[in-house]
Amino acid sequence: MLDTKRPIERSQTQKMLGGVLGGVAEWLGWDPSVARVAYILLTAFTGFVLGAIGYVVLWAFLPVRD
Repeated sequence: MLDTKRPIERSQTQKMLGGVLGGVAEWLGWDPSVARVAYILLTAFTGFVLGAIGYVVLWAFLPVRD
């Protein structure tokens, strides 16, 4: 379930690279694998640049969950 009271944070436990998609999945209440597949599909269908830039921006600005 979407928890709008809690900010989006990078995950310490559900991470493969920077924990961005794991943190987004936790915030949305999704399985991290679903978030990763959705990200890959979105990135592939938008020409790779938008997804890569978006991931780097989120990685740079999202705080790490304690």
